[in-house]
Amino acid sequence: MQIHLKTLGCRLNEAELETWAQAFQAQGHSITRQLDDAQMVVINSCAVTQDAVKKSKQLIRRIHRDNPQAKLVVSGCYATLNETEAAQLMGVDLIVGNQDKNQLVEKALTELNLDSMPAMSTEPGEVSLFSRGRQRAFVKVQDGCRYRCTFCIVTVARGEEHSRAIDDVIAEINSLHSQGINEAIITGVHLGGYGSDINSHLVELIETILEKTQIPRLRLGSLEPWELPPGFFELFKNPRLMPHLHLPLQSGSDSVLRRMARRCKTEEFAEMVQQARALIPNFNITTDIIVGFPGETEQEWQESYDYIQKLGFGHIHIFSYSPREGTKAAGLPDQISQALKKQRSKQLHELAETLKQEFVAENLSSSANVLWEGQTEILDNGKIRYFGYTPNYLRVACDVDSAIKLENQILPAKLSDVAETKFVAVELI
Repeated sequence: MQIHLKTLGCRLNEAELETWAQAFQAQGHSITRQLDDAQMVVINSCAVTQDAVKKSKQLIRRIHRDNPQAKLVVSGCYATLNETEAAQLMGVDLIVGNQDKNQLVEKALTELNLDSMPAMSTEPGEVSLFSRGRQRAFVKVQDGCRYRCTFCIVTVARGEEHSRAIDDVIAEINSLHSQGINEAIITGVHLGGYGSDINSHLVELIETILEKTQIPRLRLGSLEPWELPPGFFELFKNPRLMPHLHLPLQSGSDSVLRRMARRCKTEEFAEMVQQARALIPNFNITTDIIVGFPGETEQEWQESYDYIQKLGFGHIHIFSYSPREGTKAAGLPDQISQALKKQRSKQLHELAETLKQEFVAENLSSSANVLWEGQTEILDNGKIRYFGYTPNYLRVACDVDSAIKLENQILPAKLSDVAETKFVAVELI
């Protein structure tokens, strides 16, 4: 049987998709990039915002419309929080809530009467990431969150914290590396809380991965800033740990952060950023910002804007606040109008682009080892444009003759020009 996998939302969803893909392969089934070829489609949905809920429903409807014969399995946060609604969408054959994600493959094959022996029962061959056009692997090490930020519904959807054993993580990374994967991204809902339930901690996990695996590049997923232990940034002196962190700030105003129930003040956040930049040249800090949180006054907005401008970020994910039923923030007074949220979002997008270009400019003329990915473009002059990422997570591109194959190689390159806003042009060294 051929299975098509789709995901919306966070890197954790992508990591779970890869786990399912390998489990399906172990049962003798294959992963296909082509929706039309699939007998089963698995969707890992998202509900982080109302827009994500809308996109999840649209994706489910589109998948069924484009391949109505395929069995359709839906999991993820939207399916967990809105199980009845999701189950009633046309074409949906099975809902698997987050609490049962570890049994998704077994449930899909048995409850949909697809548990008959496949034509050929095999061990997984080529890692399924390649069959999905990916060269980097997301490795889930933790799920759930003990905190309750007032805007966040994900903690409700994901439940209590649970950490994977370090030995299991090591085994997965070594398996991925043996199959050709050169970069692993460690992910979790609350990555900084890793190990709280198994008498361990994030630093121990990272140190052990660096000691017991040979994968060339290790990267950390989104990390809440308030639990980074002393000496954390010393880890980045190991060149295999990529000098980039996504630290969600959410607002540059301390009074807004208090209403959000965030546990990191702006002064503490700035100290962390400065520490990282002082230790590691060209360390890239990216972040999330919520615009128009309930009660955000003009003064608070200006405080936030000025703070973001002063601190600087390589990239900013910008979200206009949307109420999520079941969260404390949905009931807060002084909800901000859509028009004002749109105006502030436009201001911040313009600032974010300026800050991004400033960070890129600081990196120009420097050299970096680039992991070249499978996404390519064929240019009018017959050359091939490859895309990849530097260690500090700048998206770069290089145009080469069609005879040259760069996919999944790590090669040194010099950052030469900002050819377009979406990438930096580089020259192979």
